[in-house]
Amino acid sequence: MTLKKAMRPRDVANKISECITEGDIDNILDFFHPNYVMSFPPTEPTKSGLETIRQSFQPFIDVNAKLLSKVTGELINGDIAVLQANWSIIDGQGNKLGDGSSTEVLKQRVDGSWQYFIDCPLGLPFQK
Repeated sequence: MTLKKAMRPRDVANKISECITEGDIDNILDFFHPNYVMSFPPTEPTKSGLETIRQSFQPFIDVNAKLLSKVTGELINGDIAVLQANWSIIDGQGNKLGDGSSTEVLKQRVDGSWQYFIDCPLGLPFQK
């Protein structure tokens, strides 16, 4: 099986949405750097590890959800990119499961494709 790849940072979320529709959790995991961190929700400690991604995305696969993402800002410097996006997740019945405005850092792999390195689905964490 050939994994989907995103050749532009702004395409990662759309490729993940395709993988949700296809029920392909392994391909979803490939869009996340092995050393990534996620701040979700921003009031809790950061999470890391691919098992966190599996736990986050499997419920969306189970309800045939669709991830809708609109990139509102993008800055690329070499093999690092920063994105801002507005996103929502809709289940197979059209019900909104969640939405937010994200800040994301992506890294480019040697094959030219991109994956999440830092993911803040609801923005950056709160300072204490």
